[in-house]
Amino acid sequence: MFLPTENFKHKISFTVKDLCFLSLLTAACIVGRTTLQFIPNVQPITSIFMIVCLYKGFVKSLVVSTLTIFLTNMYMGFGFWTFTQILSYMIVLLLFFVLSRNSFFRKKLWCQIIFAGFAGFIYGFLTALLDVPFYGIKAFWPYFLQGSSFNFLHSIGNVLFYPLLEPTFKRIFNRYWTK
Repeated sequence: MFLPTENFKHKISFTVKDLCFLSLLTAACIVGRTTLQFIPNVQPITSIFMIVCLYKGFVKSLVVSTLTIFLTNMYMGFGFWTFTQILSYMIVLLLFFVLSRNSFFRKKLWCQIIFAGFAGFIYGFLTALLDVPFYGIKAFWPYFLQGSSFNFLHSIGNVLFYPLLEPTFKRIFNRYWTK
């Protein structure tokens, strides 16, 4: 069984370099999310979170995703949905992390792109599932299906952004953020 920490025998710690890169990645995600907010659910952040997860691990991707959602929602609107978004991204990234332990998945960009597409729907499903009890909505499926067009746009955005960003971030990580 794979645990979400890269090396579960050691305490998780961050170097100054790690903190700098996590801050820069968070800033890039915030800029990407706020710049493209006029297009519903089409943003580079999900792809960036997954790329960080692939190359730097679940914990670092979770830090970037949590900070990004929390800080952008302070600008765009903070509410209960902030916590459902953070939890939904946590589950999506955990699924991606588990899949990325498979060498075939890790080496094949097309497998990652397919997951990126499904990630938009998984994220939408999870946020709807977590929202329903708190908003007092009686019927889950109609609520979820109403958001299908947004989930579709999220998926399309992921499929477009992931192959564009993955090679660039891979080069940056390999050149400047090695272990």
